[in-house]
Amino acid sequence: MDFERVRRHDPVEVTDAERRAAVLAPIVDRGGAPHVLFTKRADHLGSHPGQMSFPGGGVESGDADLTTTALREAREEIGLRSEEVDVVGRLDDIRTVSEYAVSPFVGTAPDREYVPSDDEVAEIAILPVSELTARANYESERRDHPHYGEIRLHFFHVDGYTVWGATGRMLVQLLELLTDWEMPAEVDRVVDPDADLPV
Repeated sequence: MDFERVRRHDPVEVTDAERRAAVLAPIVDRGGAPHVLFTKRADHLGSHPGQMSFPGGGVESGDADLTTTALREAREEIGLRSEEVDVVGRLDDIRTVSEYAVSPFVGTAPDREYVPSDDEVAEIAILPVSELTARANYESERRDHPHYGEIRLHFFHVDGYTVWGATGRMLVQLLELLTDWEMPAEVDRVVDPDADLPV
């Protein structure tokens, strides 16, 4: 795991979005092997219900900066205290279909039991990096998006979970910075805009 590459990364920022959010990608050392912590969003949420995500959410008026937002949300969603996190860097901002600009932060977190917030989180999944980077567990497709035109969607299938969407896009960059994994140059398939998703 090359945290130095994350520390040196100069993130591309989105500066013209009306709504801002931040997430934390927690890296957990479990049994000497790196893992990534994800949350599964509760089914009753209005946006992206049931999808895998990183702890995070929208900026609130009391947040000093985007790092504060990510850490506050991680505390609220899974009980991860800010003093337990070593924030090592930041990935590129991304725009989401819900019209947010999301700033992803990367930090190390302890291997312990986390408690999901009933309001927002259905499950917490801590997935091994070795499985996330396995070629057999990754697929991608190209399709037309009604707002963004032609896009590439990424799908990571590990331990019965599928990480995709905005979190999948973040995970691609996270793995490319932290490991020697590289996104395959070619997509696995090109599909129609209304084709079923492999989730």
